[in-house]
Amino acid sequence: MCLAIPGKIQSIETIHDGLVKMAKVSFGGIIKEASLEMLPAAQVGDYVLVHVGVAISKVDEEEAAKTFEYLREIGEIDELLDHTQVDRQVE
Repeated sequence: MCLAIPGKIQSIETIHDGLVKMAKVSFGGIIKEASLEMLPAAQVGDYVLVHVGVAISKVDEEEAAKTFEYLREIGEIDELLDHTQVDRQVE
């Protein structure tokens, strides 16, 4: 199952000579990169839903917290943490 995970934008940078906008997004303390191409107006501090590395919509902080808690309850956050640990080992 593929889910969009809520996270908070920590920083934004452009790559490829300014053509691509990327963000570092915190998912409960886990930092991953996400494309902001679908949300070019997103800013540091915004909460976004990220699906397969792409921020697909903005959400408010309360909605992000609720969604994150639901995902934690059904065990999907553990899967995210497992994948992140593998990513860190590869880097």
